[in-house]
Amino acid sequence: MTPRRVVVTGMGALAPVGKNLGEFWDGLSHGRNGVRPITHFDVSQYATKFAGQIDGYKAEDYFDAKEARRMDKFTQYAIVAADEALADSAINLDAIDRNRVAVMIGTGIGGFEVFFRQCLELDKRGPRGVSPFFIPMLIPDIAAGQVSIKHGFRGPNFCAVSACATGSHNIGLAFDAIRYGTADFAVCGGTEAPVFEMGVAGFNAMKAMSTRNDDHEHASRPFDAQRDGFVLGEGAGMLFLEPYEHAVARGARIYCEIVGYGFSADAYHITAPDPDGNGVTLAMTEALKAAGIRPEDIGHINMHGTSTPLGDVAETNAIKKVFGDHAYKLNLNSTKSMTGHMLGAAGAAESVATILALYHALVPPTINFTTPDPGCDLNYTFNQAQDRKMKYAMNNAFGFGGHNTSVVFKAFEG
Repeated sequence: MTPRRVVVTGMGALAPVGKNLGEFWDGLSHGRNGVRPITHFDVSQYATKFAGQIDGYKAEDYFDAKEARRMDKFTQYAIVAADEALADSAINLDAIDRNRVAVMIGTGIGGFEVFFRQCLELDKRGPRGVSPFFIPMLIPDIAAGQVSIKHGFRGPNFCAVSACATGSHNIGLAFDAIRYGTADFAVCGGTEAPVFEMGVAGFNAMKAMSTRNDDHEHASRPFDAQRDGFVLGEGAGMLFLEPYEHAVARGARIYCEIVGYGFSADAYHITAPDPDGNGVTLAMTEALKAAGIRPEDIGHINMHGTSTPLGDVAETNAIKKVFGDHAYKLNLNSTKSMTGHMLGAAGAAESVATILALYHALVPPTINFTTPDPGCDLNYTFNQAQDRKMKYAMNNAFGFGGHNTSVVFKAFEG
């Protein structure tokens, strides 16, 4: 079949800067900081005592008590954001074939917290202390499964897992499913709930996270010379995709068109980025090729930009390789400066941010910048949003293991 055009007609977000799409965009566009002291557990013995934590999230606002007890938070977050994306799309589910709706929702670490809690129960009470819901709550694909069960979606349903590139991988795979006809609609994205004892301890043990406890509000500072590691974040981002022709026929509000992606590997190290940026360069190059556009057609890139000393420079160097002189004309940013690093949800939440930047012709800022780094000398839209009307924008997301993704979005022109 002739490949179909694929558009985004619905989005959902649950993040440290907002518990819904409107709050999310308002927070990002105004440079609001979502990093705050951790309240999920006692942090007195931890090297890092803050995170991008969702303010005021209560499971009972979305689920009854029994449902909430049987789902890890990463699944709860996915359902909340997926439901918002469906509502935002204004799709009439009774008017479409639910056998043709795909659900592709990923997570980097899945039900890590329930695993941790159940290990404590096993140690304390023995095998009989382990919940019969332990395994279904743990497995990474359960978020996609729960969304499909709730809405009766019987199309392709699975979970791509690629650490912090997860959300973007699932968006790309859902895009392909519609483009090549294995599905007609898709709910896709990423979700993560890593802010608990083992999550924080594990990343602290790697020396990967900022320990700026005396100034946590400025700890996530991508591209700043004083950056000292990433800030952990939590939440979910979701898109609802459908064929262009269907969306136009039903008069849907169309945010943008997805026009291409590039997936690659660093083949370098399990956690450190390739300092030459070869894998990242390949992902961006392949994304531009798939979209059929030139580097100078891109106006904005929402970078992976984790606020790590090595990663920010490596990604900057890769952008210079791919975009040449045009690299200095781009509006770049890292919304992780506001949300922290949402791991498996990052690529999806930041795709939502990229799409909204394209839709509103406004690039959110990279906040917390004070000190220039000679290795990061591009326009990162520091500290204040900038108006930028553009035709194409790109989102980058990379993961431990050397996984790289770049997705290209096109402004809808009618």
